[in-house]
Formats: sequence, structure tokens, C-alpha cells
Amino acid sequence: MKTIPQISLKEAVAMVKDGDTLLQGGFGMTGNPVHLMHALAETKTKNLTFIGNNVGETGIGGGRLLRNGQLKKIIGSFFTSNPEAVKAAQDGIVEYELLPQGTLAEAIRAGGAGIGGFFTPTSAGTELAQGRETKFLNGVEQVFIPGIRGNVAFIRAWRADTAGNLQYRMTEQNFNRAMATAADLVIAEVEEIVQVGEILPENIHTPGSYIDYLVQATLTLEDLGSSASVSSGKKVSESRMNMAKRALKELRKGDVVNLGIGIPTLVADLISEKDGIILHTENGMLAVGPAPADGGAMDYPVNAGKIPVTALAGASYFDSADSFAMIRGKHIDIAVMGALQVDEAANLANWAVPGQPLLGVGGAMDLASGAKRLIITMMHAEKNGDAKIVPSCTLPLTALKSVDMIITDKAVFEFVDDKLTLIEIMPGATLEEVRKLTSAKFLEKLS
Repeated sequence: MKTIPQISLKEAVAMVKDGDTLLQGGFGMTGNPVHLMHALAETKTKNLTFIGNNVGETGIGGGRLLRNGQLKKIIGSFFTSNPEAVKAAQDGIVEYELLPQGTLAEAIRAGGAGIGGFFTPTSAGTELAQGRETKFLNGVEQVFIPGIRGNVAFIRAWRADTAGNLQYRMTEQNFNRAMATAADLVIAEVEEIVQVGEILPENIHTPGSYIDYLVQATLTLEDLGSSASVSSGKKVSESRMNMAKRALKELRKGDVVNLGIGIPTLVADLISEKDGIILHTENGMLAVGPAPADGGAMDYPVNAGKIPVTALAGASYFDSADSFAMIRGKHIDIAVMGALQVDEAANLANWAVPGQPLLGVGGAMDLASGAKRLIITMMHAEKNGDAKIVPSCTLPLTALKSVDMIITDKAVFEFVDDKLTLIEIMPGATLEEVRKLTSAKFLEKLS
């Protein structure tokens, strides 16, 4: 059995050269090789192309390299979690490329597997498909995405043995597993290095044949950023909770369900283990439980909102590429997500507002086109009274003809035979209000 060299942080980052393409594992700061990133920030290496789900957080991880001016281009899925990354991109300080989260994960997996590229239905008909080759396969419009490889990959695992075999902890697989396969030079930052044989073969997630060097570095709470601890209790308005309760009525025992951020996350607080609903989070977990009473990402897995959660009996962990294969492969029964606009044709817009500091699509495009059923929860109108259920979306589209149900603080709509149909008035609202605040044409089938 070969032995993988164990080197220092300083030795590791010296291998990154000006102009390199750097893959960085992690989802937020979970499974993030933060010590390698911070050591690289101490060097003069520059003009890097950074590829990762997000550019760390403000001043942490990739965010530190960004602040130093070491990044020439950023490629990722969700930059919004780092306001400095959003500003740098929108001000033209760095070049950027935005990819849906599942597309990014699959592109890295393809690059690591020697596959030149692939077609995916995700992002078809949206701004992110502009300039890309598209074709109809089996009657579905799909977008061509090239595989992604890098010069260097920095990844984070929990344990390694001296042969370089890696074991990840809870939701820390995320982008790390695919990135370990997709670079010319792979350096793994690990919490612990043990002797060969101490990690059982069935517990090895990344074989040592992918790994070139190991660096031992101990994780601290400060390294976890916003996931370091569970937030204190939150106040929830009655109208928002009513929407969550109404969405819960659509879920059935045995359903595999993905809940987006915002109002949809409130649904999780209403689900008990006896309901038999299996919650999925796109960063790599099935059977998500409620938030713990205390503690953080050092002790618990995190969900797609980077919030620590518990794991129910029968839970499983996997990487981001497998997670989005579940989504695109129609293994998610229901997705519940928020929206900025929905129109008469069931088109969804929920990821961007021109002129505002938003720059991240995350998993929304994958879920909107991949889940068997899509339920939208949102406030019925903007604060100024502008309609959000409109004749035609004016904001950048997330997915075409994807919405099945809309639940607002005023009403419930379904698309019945492709027609927007009002089926229910929410508590405290009136039909007159609904008509006044909805600019889209709709049928009425109130019971």
C-alpha cells in the first residue's frame, strides 16, 4: 500500500501557481478546507480562477482571497452568501460565471470522470442558457454543459489514513468527493490521519488513488462561519405560519420533500417523525430532522440554508452530485420554494432582481424542473401592492411551466388543465382582495 506524503500548509499552498484554476470543496463553510485557503491568502499567488459553490463568507475561506485581490474569476452557484463577492462581480472587479448548483456538481463529476460534457434540462429557457448549445432530447429542451477540471483541488475530509483514503463527516461530502477526482493536483485537508486499516473499507468515501498530499489541520468554531451555532428563536407572523400549515396539507406519508429557504423552512418545524415525510436537502442528506436545541456544525449536519439540523432514524448522507441526480432523476416527490413572480403559464422567477445585490441561483433551477410537483409559498403582493402573480414574468426566469400550486397569505391557486385556478381563500383574506392584488387572469373554483 502506497503512502501519501503529509505536508505542511505552507508547503501545500506553494504548489498553487499564478493563473491556476483552483477547485475548493465545501458548502458554505461546512467541509471547507479553510486552513488551506487562509494559508494561500498569506502568499502572493494571484490571477486565480476560483471554482466552488460559493466564495466562502465575508473574509473567511475564499472570501479572504477575494478581499486580497488574488482571484481573477469566480465560478459558482451561490455568491449571495458573501456580499463582497456579489459586489466584486457586479462592479466588474472579478469575472464571474454562475451555474445552477446541480449543474456545477455534475460538471465537476464529469470532468473527473473524463467526460467532455453533458446535456441537462436545468436552466433551459433562462438567462443562464444564453450562448450555450441546446437541443431537444426525448421531447425536452436541454442545455449542453462542458465538464470542469482544475489545476489544483483543495478539499476537506474528516479522517484520512496514510494511504490517502478519505472519510467525510455527515454533510461534509458536498462538493469534496467530486472535486477530489477533477484536478491535476489534489490536496486534502483533514482533521485526523490514522494508520491504514483503521478506516473500514465500507467507510471510505474517496479512495487514496485520487489524493496527492495530506495536510492535518484542526477545525475550530471560528472556521464554521454562520453555521458555528444554532440561532436563537425566531418570530414568525401568523400569515407566514398559515402558509406553512397549508403547504403541509399537500405532503403525504412517504413523500420525499425538499424545502427551500424562507417560508418553506417553516414547514419543517411542523413535521413530526410520525408524519413519515422524508426531508431532502440538496447539499447531501435524506431524513432531515428538526434543528437541535443547541450546538452547531461541529456536532450536527447542516441543511441547504447552512443551518445545523438533526438526523432522523434511517437518515443517509451523500455528495452534491448524487443529491442532484436524485432531483433531476425525478426522485423528489415535492419541492416547496419561494418566488418573486409566478405567471399564467406556470413559469417561475425566484432568483434575481436586476439592480439588486443578488447573485446566486443555488439549487432552485434544478428543483423547479426536477421535482415531480412544485409548490410555491410567497406573499401575495409586494409591499407597495404590486402583483406577484402576473400575466407574464418580468424578472429573470428560473424554470418554464414548472409550478403546480401557489400558496400565498391571501389564496391558494392550482394549475388545472394548464389554467391558473383559484381554489381557496386563506384565513383573514377576501375574494375581493385576491382579485385586486392579482394581475394574472385566473379561473375560480372555490369550494
